[in-house]
Amino acid sequence: MTIAVGQKVPSVKLKTMTGEGPKDITTDELFSGKKVVLFALPGAFTPTCSAKHLPGFVQHAGAIKGKGVDTIACLSVNDAFVMGAWGKDQNVGDKVMMLADGSGDFTKALGLELDLTPNGMGVRSKRYAMIVDDGVVKALDVEAPGKFEVSSAESVLKQL
Repeated sequence: MTIAVGQKVPSVKLKTMTGEGPKDITTDELFSGKKVVLFALPGAFTPTCSAKHLPGFVQHAGAIKGKGVDTIACLSVNDAFVMGAWGKDQNVGDKVMMLADGSGDFTKALGLELDLTPNGMGVRSKRYAMIVDDGVVKALDVEAPGKFEVSSAESVLKQL
């Protein structure tokens, strides 16, 4: 079952890359007492994700944070090393927190997994964006397969 607006985000451990290496971060730490825009995508370094999805959030980070958002986070079912390298490649800096859901535990708990096994990519995350306020989902926009329309930074900005 897919998480819905009004529900609490599940408690799961994710990873983020730091100067000292991969660091654990729980979803409780990420979301508690904060307003967070989290967007997820099928894979780091993939065409739409690298050309449109992540760059849009980097470009509009100031406007999004100007609407009272504490954290903008990008999540993918990749490891922390890949997410860290992709963040550097995309010049993310401190605008977007790059989160690794290496085993897909968070993605599965949300019910937003995407089976790309026939494409040689295994089980990944669907493309989506959500606004979470103090751990509760306030907005959730999941893309249809192969689409990039409702989860963009511009779409999120309109909802804030």
